[in-house]
Amino acid sequence: MALGDFFPFLAMVAVQLGYAGMNFTSKLAMDSGMKPLVLVVYRQMIASVALIPFTYFFEWKEDKPKITLLILFDILLCSLTGATGNQVLYFVGLANSSPTIGCALTNILPAVTFVLAVIFRQESVGIKKRSEQAKLIGTVVCVGGAMLLSFYNGPTIGIPDSSIHWDYAQKMSKQSAGNNKSNMVFGSIIVIASAVAYSLWVIIQARVNKKFPAPYTSTTLMCFMSTVQCAVIATITDHKKPDWSLSSPIRLISALYTGIVCSALAFLLVAYSIQQKGALYVSVFSPMLLVIVTILSWALFGEKLFVGTAIGSILIVGGLYAVLWGKDKEKKEDNQIQEFVANTTNLSKTTEDLEMQQSKAKA
Repeated sequence: MALGDFFPFLAMVAVQLGYAGMNFTSKLAMDSGMKPLVLVVYRQMIASVALIPFTYFFEWKEDKPKITLLILFDILLCSLTGATGNQVLYFVGLANSSPTIGCALTNILPAVTFVLAVIFRQESVGIKKRSEQAKLIGTVVCVGGAMLLSFYNGPTIGIPDSSIHWDYAQKMSKQSAGNNKSNMVFGSIIVIASAVAYSLWVIIQARVNKKFPAPYTSTTLMCFMSTVQCAVIATITDHKKPDWSLSSPIRLISALYTGIVCSALAFLLVAYSIQQKGALYVSVFSPMLLVIVTILSWALFGEKLFVGTAIGSILIVGGLYAVLWGKDKEKKEDNQIQEFVANTTNLSKTTEDLEMQQSKAKA
């Protein structure tokens, strides 16, 4: 593997490991009584502060990007969907389910994004080309896997218990076990809702990137706006001082970890990987998170794996790769068409030049 391929690969593996850690630290923090809204407030506030140096040195030091009211409004929509909506819903869903289910359901993002892109007329639906068939079938398989995972458990898979014992994690998971059993379906539905919010953000963010190509500035503003939004809501709903306390080590660790590692650092690594290898390359690594979290959930939490969870996860990952394959093939087909048009145009110009030269020679 060449160095140009190795560093993006290493960056994306680090991102998936970082997100896996977030699922566990956040789950433990919420099991200790931390409210999801409060966690998002701390996460966005810390992320905003952590991103300021990068924003200054990479975008503001030499040439300040021009910010208009329309751009600010679009960034506000990004904060409502991609930060506040997505993260609050995800943490609420995670608190009422498990890290494995939360990670599995996030893999429906490409399928949900495709459906919303069709609704907003950014994508077209067809069945003539193989790329169109792959996207359509992959979306159906993804949604079917998500429904199966959400509403069907089935028997447990006979995997031996882990020999690793993390007493604190097992104690906290046992305390919330009763609530999780009764709210598992609710938690799954809320995680799916977070995927819809995230997909809406992707569509809006694409518009922002065209109008305002300053990713560090837009992300910093998005995190700051989300901090204000969540702080206002959380102050009303969770106004007691103990709700905001970070005296518990796991709450402090979770707030710092999600803000620095999963927002600021992850954004930089993902942006680097997209720049080097493209957005499709980044998406391919999503199922790795599910594998990591499933193994760690079994090893650290003693989580049981159900047949419904396993089959649903396999369907989601299979549908994910079908959608990604369709998108990749469609992109290659578009490039071939553009190349053909460019070659035809060049050939026509060359022919015209030759005809002009011949006519001049005759004259």
